[in-house]
Amino acid sequence: MVASYGDAAGEYAAAREGAALVDLATRGVLEVAGPVRLKFLQGMLTNDVAGRSPGQGCRAAFLSPRGSVQALVRALVEKDVVLLETDFDRVLPLQKALEHYRVAAPVRFAVRPSFVLALLGAGALDVLQGAGVPSLPAEPEAHQAVTIAGQPVRLVRAGDLPGGGFVLHAVPEAAAPAWQALLSAGARPVGFDAFDVRRVEAIRPWWGDDVTEENLLHETGLVAECASFTKGCYVGQEIVARLDARGGNVNKALRGLRLEAPATPGATVTAGGRDVGRVTTAVVSPRLGPIALAYVHRDHFAAGTAVEAGGARATVVTSFD
Repeated sequence: MVASYGDAAGEYAAAREGAALVDLATRGVLEVAGPVRLKFLQGMLTNDVAGRSPGQGCRAAFLSPRGSVQALVRALVEKDVVLLETDFDRVLPLQKALEHYRVAAPVRFAVRPSFVLALLGAGALDVLQGAGVPSLPAEPEAHQAVTIAGQPVRLVRAGDLPGGGFVLHAVPEAAAPAWQALLSAGARPVGFDAFDVRRVEAIRPWWGDDVTEENLLHETGLVAECASFTKGCYVGQEIVARLDARGGNVNKALRGLRLEAPATPGATVTAGGRDVGRVTTAVVSPRLGPIALAYVHRDHFAAGTAVEAGGARATVVTSFD
């Protein structure tokens, strides 16, 4: 994972106004096969996987029976398999958990060797077309097989990237040629420092930084895009349904913070001398100055609420736009 390629201002500009190419080395892919794969995953994941056709997909979560998030996934339905893109350190735990629930169901799992790249920014479409991609998936998490630099790549319209964009899955031998072809078409390599600024600006939580096994899905703000309330039961569904029936009320939830001075991840959020939350990701935006993501107590959910983060004055926001 590259923090920066040496030009923070240029990388930020590319991620916002140009075309940023990010190596998502923290992502891996688990392949699910077998004749009942869709039915099986329908009972495991929070979103409606079985309602998707080949070429469609969705964002979802895998929960514990008590409702805590165990993994955030992108489920991509292909003709013969379902691909679960998730964070690399979640791939094997997710496989182990799904194998536990499989019992005698004819479902098979395998880690698919993949390099996962992200392309985001206002110029992403132009870069893909310049790299020879004739058509692009339109709906969030829709995907298709394309050829870049003569190599097969799966192209996904990714709903979890700040400002929207695309994720590309490439087999190991295709990754370097595809990367170079996208750079030649006008993309710029961008590290995670600039990427984090953009996702904090968009209040996009990321696994490990902002979402862990300690969190309920309602706390993360991802319920609307990751959960279906019209499908049948799944692991942890009772907790999600109960919270939603109560208006989604949780004791803490993720919010943005405008800061008067930079904070650090893990800094305590206080109000009136009392601990009311914790910073998860903190950055300095060229456009907005010091900002952060933080979990705050429900008494401080409202936009405009005054708090302190690491001793610096801050204001709670639900959007930075």
